[in-house]
Amino acid sequence: MQNIISGTGRYIPSIVKENEDFMSYDFYNENQEKITVSNEVIIRKFHAITGIEERRYLKSNLRNSDIATIAAQKAIEDAKINPEELDQIILAHNFGDVRDGYTQCDFLPSIASRVKHNLKIKNNNCVAYDLVFGCPGWVQGVIQADAFIIAGVAKKCLVIGSETLSRVVDPFDRDSMIYSDGAGACVLEENKTASKGIISHASQTFSLTEAHYLFYGHSYNPNEPQSTNYIKMHGRKIYEFALNNVPLAMKKAVDKSGVEIENIKKVLIHQANEKMDEAIINRFYKLYKKQAPEGIMPMSIHKLGNSSVATIPTLFDLILKKELDNHQINDGDVILLASVGAGMNINAIVYQC
Repeated sequence: MQNIISGTGRYIPSIVKENEDFMSYDFYNENQEKITVSNEVIIRKFHAITGIEERRYLKSNLRNSDIATIAAQKAIEDAKINPEELDQIILAHNFGDVRDGYTQCDFLPSIASRVKHNLKIKNNNCVAYDLVFGCPGWVQGVIQADAFIIAGVAKKCLVIGSETLSRVVDPFDRDSMIYSDGAGACVLEENKTASKGIISHASQTFSLTEAHYLFYGHSYNPNEPQSTNYIKMHGRKIYEFALNNVPLAMKKAVDKSGVEIENIKKVLIHQANEKMDEAIINRFYKLYKKQAPEGIMPMSIHKLGNSSVATIPTLFDLILKKELDNHQINDGDVILLASVGAGMNINAIVYQC
C-alpha cells in the first residue's frame, strides 16, 4: 500500500515586497554595530546569493490560522472529499498566530484546532494538532500522516504548512530580507490498489552542536527594546550544514525506495537560498557519480522568498496546477521532496505521482 496525495491547495499573500523596498532600512550586524556598506551593495549581494527578487507579506487583517484555513479548504476541494471524513489535521508551523505589529507567538489553542474550527468540522474523532519541526515541518507532517494510515488508525489526513515570518523578523537584520509568508496543504489518503504514492522517506535531527543554528534573539539595533525577540540564524553554519548533510538524507530516502536515480523527474527542495539549493542538488547527484539534469529542480524563491514550512507545498501545488513556467509533473512521475531547517532537522520523501 502506497498512500497518495489526493488534493493540494495553497495561499500566496497579495502584498509584494521587492528588494528595492529595503533601500531605506538601517541594517546592523550581530555585534549591534551599524553596517556602513550601502544598502545598494547589501541588496545586490543578497540577490546574487539567495536569488530572491521579491517576497510576499500577509495583509494586516489576516493571521496564520486564516491562510492555513484557506489552503486547507482548497486541498479538501481538490481532493473531492467531505471534510468530516478527515481523521487527522496536522499543521506545521513555528510561530503560531502573530498579530500584525506584534512579535508574540500565540498557539493556544493550537493552530490546527483553529483551522478545524474554521472549517466547521463536527467530527470529534478528527484529531487536530500542531507540529513544530522547523522548515521541514510540512514534509514531516506528510511522513507522520503516512505512518498513521499504514498503522490503520487513519484513512484521510490533512497536512498543512503555514507561516507568517514577516511578523517575527528584526527589520535591522539583513537576514530579514529572506523571509516571507504563505501556506500550503495536501490531503493524504490510503490507496490500496494503484502503485502511486509515498514510496519511502527519511528523517534526521542534528542537535548536539547544531541545535541553535536558528534561534530567537533580540534586535541587532541597540536602540531597540532588547526584551523583544525575533527569528535569527547563523547563516554560514546553516549553509555548510545543509551542503554536508541534506544530500546524504536525500540519498538515504532514494536508496530505500529502490528507484533508480535516472527515474526521478523532479526534486523539490525547501526554498531557502538559491545558491545553497543548487549546491545541494549538485552534491546529491555526485553521490551517484552523475550530473544534475537540467530543469530537475524547480524554484519559486525568486518571487516568493522563504516561507518556511509553506515553501514545498506551495511549490508542489504550483507545478501540479501548471502555474510554474517550464515545469510540470506528469502522471506516474517519481519526485523527491527534501527540506532542512531549525532543529537542525532534515527529511526527504520519494513519491510517485
